[in-house]
Amino acid sequence: MKNKILKLIKDSANSQDAYNDLENIYELYDQLQYSSNIKQMGEDIFMWLNKNFKVDNLAFSLFDIENNSKENVFLKGEEFNLDDNFSFFFIINTHTKINAIVSFNAVSKTHYELISEQYDTIESAFFQISPIIQNGIIKKNFIESLSLDSVTQVYNRSYLIENLNKQIVLSKKDHTSIYFLMIGVDHFKAIIDEFDHSIGDKVLIELAKVIHTNISEFDMVARLSGDEFLVSLLSTNNLNDVINICQKIIQDFSELKVAVNENGQTLQKTICIGLDKYEQEIKNSSIDNTIKNADIGMYEAKNKGRSQFFNFKDLKDEDSIELF
Repeated sequence: MKNKILKLIKDSANSQDAYNDLENIYELYDQLQYSSNIKQMGEDIFMWLNKNFKVDNLAFSLFDIENNSKENVFLKGEEFNLDDNFSFFFIINTHTKINAIVSFNAVSKTHYELISEQYDTIESAFFQISPIIQNGIIKKNFIESLSLDSVTQVYNRSYLIENLNKQIVLSKKDHTSIYFLMIGVDHFKAIIDEFDHSIGDKVLIELAKVIHTNISEFDMVARLSGDEFLVSLLSTNNLNDVINICQKIIQDFSELKVAVNENGQTLQKTICIGLDKYEQEIKNSSIDNTIKNADIGMYEAKNKGRSQFFNFKDLKDEDSIELF
């Protein structure tokens, strides 16, 4: 690939086409220098392909060689299969265990032939940007290691609180009140005692999926410790909506079956949810206190039985919270 770049540089001295190709390659290189994250890099690659080669669809993915797993980072346009007659597939080698994959589909045979003629230029461009992609992957992994729970891949508590505080400051009046949900698995310790930590992790992973399925993309989820998850609902501050979300999460999780061995044995568990509302205009109100109240609400829900939810605002002075 290095030789192709050198040849292009040499040819550009006498060929306007070669010079234009070289200029296009470094246009992409320069653009990616300003990309803020790996997803933005995928979008910038699409815009470059669209501008220069009329490409209107793209899949930009990261492939983990060690785990044989793929993560879609940026998708654009209609879905397509890699075995389609007009599809193109490029691997951007980052010299790490994770490589980037760019794939797209031509819209016609003529379009396919035109792109094929420029294949070396596109491949050379991706060779040139590989160090930038590598840095983007390293930055992404570093941020995720600081902000994500390693088991469930949801946020950790400190990142969620930090992010929320920033959003409250930036949004001013938009997020002056926020509902928080504290979600815990009923008798989670029994799973560890009867099976092991790996089965416990499976339960937590499935619970995280159920939570995400029932909330908006604007809402945030964090795992605190053990089996507890914290959810901040930014998409609604309507109590009826919040209750419906709680009921749906509880119902969906109760119906979930988690495989525990190769013999087909499955495990079904239940959860309880506590909730409280952060209200900025109320004196002494804080996010930390609201989270503590939601936690108390969760334990009050557990005292009432399985698959329960409890609003901290409904707590009466004579109620006693048994923390178990």
